Amino acid sequence: MTNQSISFFVFLILVVGGGLAIGASTIPGEWYAGLEKPAINPPNWVFAPVWTALYLIISFVGWRIWARNGSSHLMRLWGLQLVLNFLWSPAFFALKSPVTALVIIVCLLFAIAEFIRRSWRADQISGILFVPYFAWVTYASILNAAIVVLNVELLWP
Repeated sequence: MTNQSISFFVFLILVVGGGLAIGASTIPGEWYAGLEKPAINPPNWVFAPVWTALYLIISFVGWRIWARNGSSHLMRLWGLQLVLNFLWSPAFFALKSPVTALVIIVCLLFAIAEFIRRSWRADQISGILFVPYFAWVTYASILNAAIVVLNVELLWP
C-alpha cells in the first residue's frame, strides 16, 4: 500500500466511520416519532444511504485537500464542516433539541458554501463534489426548521 492509499483509508475511517458511529448512537426513537413532520419529510430509511454516499464524497474531498496542502485554509474549513456535521445528530436526537440543531446546521450550511467558494479557485473538483452535499444540507436545514415550527409548543412549553 502506498502512503496515498493509507492516507485515503484514514480519511474514510474518520469520516464514514465517524458518521456511521454517530448515526448508530443517535438513532431516532419515540421522541422523534412523536414530533410532527413536514409533508416533504422523507422516510427514515432514506437518510442512511444518502449520508453514506455524502460521507464518501466528504472523505475524498478531505483527502484531496490534505494531499495538496494539509495546513491550508481549505483544510481548516473542511475540518470545521466535519465538526459541525458530527455535532448535528447528537444535538437533535440525543439532546432532543431541534433548535440547537438548527443553529448547528445553518452554520454547517455556511461552512459548506464557504468551502465551495474558496475551493473553486484552488481545487474546482473538490468544490463541485461538495455541491450535492450543499444541496442535501439545504434540504435538511429546511426539514429541521419545519420541525421546529411545527412543534414549537412541544419545544417551548
